[in-house]
Amino acid sequence: MKVTLKKATESDAPALLALQKKAFWPLLEKYQDYGTSPAMETIARTQKRIVDPSGGFFKIVADGNWAGAMCIRQGKEGAMWIGPIFVDPAFQGKGIAQQAMKKAENLFRGESIWKLSMLLEEQGNCYLYEKLGYVECGSRVAINDKATLIYYEKNVCLKEKDKHGLPENF
Repeated sequence: MKVTLKKATESDAPALLALQKKAFWPLLEKYQDYGTSPAMETIARTQKRIVDPSGGFFKIVADGNWAGAMCIRQGKEGAMWIGPIFVDPAFQGKGIAQQAMKKAENLFRGESIWKLSMLLEEQGNCYLYEKLGYVECGSRVAINDKATLIYYEKNVCLKEKDKHGLPENF
């Protein structure tokens, strides 16, 4: 399956938010994290993320189909933050998120530190990020008695750059 990232536009906001709610609604029902769940996000928040000058929302396209999205932004400390990232339930389990993460790191290949947060209880997602080289860092934060937020970080070591500033074998 071929996965690409395409920058979302303001006109994508309603469909993007609907897909985000669809992807996160089962987790909201399971963990009841009403104050932090992306399923509770507003259209205004989604629009703000889309036009964020330090990054933005990117549609995840798999074999020509809009399969999910990821928000990428540069944090105050200079690290790149991913979140939320989600895949439509109909496309989950096909390696799409893994490919999207690799595409994001390549898209912002000049950045070396990547961070994200997620629910500790979602062990499949923890495994995915750890497989991609992310390690748990920072403290764990209890959201409620059902969910704990954990933080991951990855230091991306870039290959030797060629004379044009691109990594080898780009």
